[in-house]
Amino acid sequence: MPIEDEHDSLKKLQLEKLTDLLKEIYPSNSFYRHKLDKSGFKISDLDESGTLEELLGKLPFTEKPELQADQEKFPPYGSNLTYELDCYLRIHRTSGTTGEPIYWLDTADSWQWFIDCWKKVYVGVGLEKSDRIFFPFSFGPFIGFWGAFEAGLQLGNFCLAGGGMSSVGRLAYLIEHEITVICCTPTYALHLAEVAEENSIELPGSSVRLLVVAGEPGGLVPGTRKRIAELWGAEVRDHHGMTEIGCVTYESGESPGALCPLEEDFIVEVVKPGSSEGVEAGEAGELVLTNLGRSGSPLLRYRTGDMVRLKAGGSRGGEGRDVSPGLFDGGILGRADDMFFVRGNNVYPTAIETVIREFREVAEYRLRVVESGDLNSLEVDIEPVGSVGEDDSTALEELPVRIAKALHDALLFRVRVRLVDRGSLPRHELKARRLVREKDNQ
Repeated sequence: MPIEDEHDSLKKLQLEKLTDLLKEIYPSNSFYRHKLDKSGFKISDLDESGTLEELLGKLPFTEKPELQADQEKFPPYGSNLTYELDCYLRIHRTSGTTGEPIYWLDTADSWQWFIDCWKKVYVGVGLEKSDRIFFPFSFGPFIGFWGAFEAGLQLGNFCLAGGGMSSVGRLAYLIEHEITVICCTPTYALHLAEVAEENSIELPGSSVRLLVVAGEPGGLVPGTRKRIAELWGAEVRDHHGMTEIGCVTYESGESPGALCPLEEDFIVEVVKPGSSEGVEAGEAGELVLTNLGRSGSPLLRYRTGDMVRLKAGGSRGGEGRDVSPGLFDGGILGRADDMFFVRGNNVYPTAIETVIREFREVAEYRLRVVESGDLNSLEVDIEPVGSVGEDDSTALEELPVRIAKALHDALLFRVRVRLVDRGSLPRHELKARRLVREKDNQ
């Protein structure tokens, strides 16, 4: 099928699904009925012929603080529920990295849609029927890879959960059961490799051939990705999703270094933060998503707070724009609210990670933004790996100097780099929290 015909067919499918979704949720979902009425949208508008872009333009954006306020007003689950409460059988909770955590409920149909999205991710990253998948973390209210586990089972793959185990125990477990695919965060992939080295466990040459990483931007940060691949002797594929929105993207072997959205399941827009204006290819913008199959607890034009950059050849989203974003070059660049200012420069944490991960001597790091009026400063704590420089004090003394120079060359401002004791920085199974903001009390 020609690209233009395929594009038109996709937009037609998205329009049909969005229309059906609005008709389903409007009568009984009080959260969206109130929002739509307040915006001036009328359900009768759906009877008029129009384009996908025209219909989207009539719908208001949804923001996370609205959802948090709604759950405070109607505890504990809020009013974004299309059906009676006894129709819901799954509950998860956001990680709380942005404001208060919120609960998210799913009906059987909505949860199956979530699982089906994960199946498409597996196909996209190259999962094979013979693969044996390991999930090395504790399963809890955070949605994590719950959907991935059940999707693997439905696809007929061997799935192994590693909750309630130490990192050493998980490493022994995956080797014993000849695991070929691991689902985890980039941070935990690095930590497991660190523990393996400390315990003389050889990961390169093991049965593991692929790591599917998510939860943090690191999977497409070149230095982080390269380090994971080398330590494990395996391929790395990135993926991203959110508890409240669903399972959204995957990285395919055909388009390494970019994320491909599941456009049959999501309407994707990329806009300038704080506005409805779309962005050009190559320009960073905020990712806005509408999920099309989670009718039990839907989200319309949801401002995710995630920053992405459209790959050259993609179109723009937002007000008055064609909706067909294509690929996100470099994956998730960071979160709009994670950006900080240092001496007049806008900085995302991923820019720091890109530099630091080029230094194999660094096991873990932490960023400290010291806020002092308009002249914020950035300090970086680095923890060396256990096997590097243990008997070479000169090498350890030079490491902060080398990293500080590399950061200055990349960022064009001075960064103080401080060496800390081995094992002093926290390790994380799920999302790492490496950014700390401090007040300058001097």
